[in-house]
Amino acid sequence: MLPEENGTEEMNMFELKLSDFLLSDTVRALHASINEEWDSLQLSACQTAAGRALWKHIIHDPVADILAGEKYLRNLHEKIKKDKLSNAREISGVILAVRTLWFDSNIESALNSFNCGENQVVLLGAGMDARTYRLSCLKESNVFEVDFPKLLQMKATLLQAAAGFNNENQKLTLKAKSVTRVAADIRDDDWLEKLQKSGFIPGRKTVWVLEGILYYLSHIDAVQVLKTIAADCTLTHTVLLADFMNKSSTTLSHSTFHFYSDWPDHLLPTLGFSDVKVSQIGDPDAHFGLMHDPLNLFNRLRNLPRSIQTHPDDGTPCCRLYLVKASGFPQQTIP
Repeated sequence: MLPEENGTEEMNMFELKLSDFLLSDTVRALHASINEEWDSLQLSACQTAAGRALWKHIIHDPVADILAGEKYLRNLHEKIKKDKLSNAREISGVILAVRTLWFDSNIESALNSFNCGENQVVLLGAGMDARTYRLSCLKESNVFEVDFPKLLQMKATLLQAAAGFNNENQKLTLKAKSVTRVAADIRDDDWLEKLQKSGFIPGRKTVWVLEGILYYLSHIDAVQVLKTIAADCTLTHTVLLADFMNKSSTTLSHSTFHFYSDWPDHLLPTLGFSDVKVSQIGDPDAHFGLMHDPLNLFNRLRNLPRSIQTHPDDGTPCCRLYLVKASGFPQQTIP
């Protein structure tokens, strides 16, 4: 195959096809209100959905495009085209793709470690996540999605419209045993109380998922959320899945990113977790066939000690994203 033919084939994988439903007046009006009323944190949910929609050759999300909206799909598609034309070592959205696949695979392995029985999966800062419609491993799980009231309401409205749209190729089927949306701000003291009032049962085996959310919180709020989850370890087998930025990564946006941890494997045991495993994008369990180039940003960082904050080759900040799996059992928690 000629190089230009291979490039064409790769661009076809990222082809942007906007469905009639996505372009309908109903959906466009809903996303117009999103773009006018939501803040940057809430809008990041649409950006995440756009990434999953355009990396559809490895992430099979039936409603990601509807949840993303036309604006964010077109914006990311333009970035991908520019990256391909310039032969960029990292294609826009690849971090999101790897992160999504890592969380998917670790949710499944965590549920398998529970050895059957009823369990719960809590998505904190769930955003436009649609795992309950695409992950078969959730078939025995009661899933709770926690996020801002207006975000969850808009998400429910979009999903309801999608479910009623007559398109057999995009049939919407719930894969989880159940899904409950909990309107709460995890920066507030009462989010756990609201979760419990919605049916969450303390003491039942639980996977807590914090994907793309911790670094938007203040240090005090982030640690408090982690402590609240760690308290569950004193009751039952508990698994935490989360991504952490290091300090250098927060410099990407001083106004947006706040919480960081250069050593989450040191922090989490002090809060009550055990068996902490930290991965970086490009590691064997965080690769998924997308990190072949040894000179891409992520592989270059993996070859440096985690303590180094600036790259010795060019002086740029070593911006790292840690993918962390931690667990706890009643008999293993720290007093």
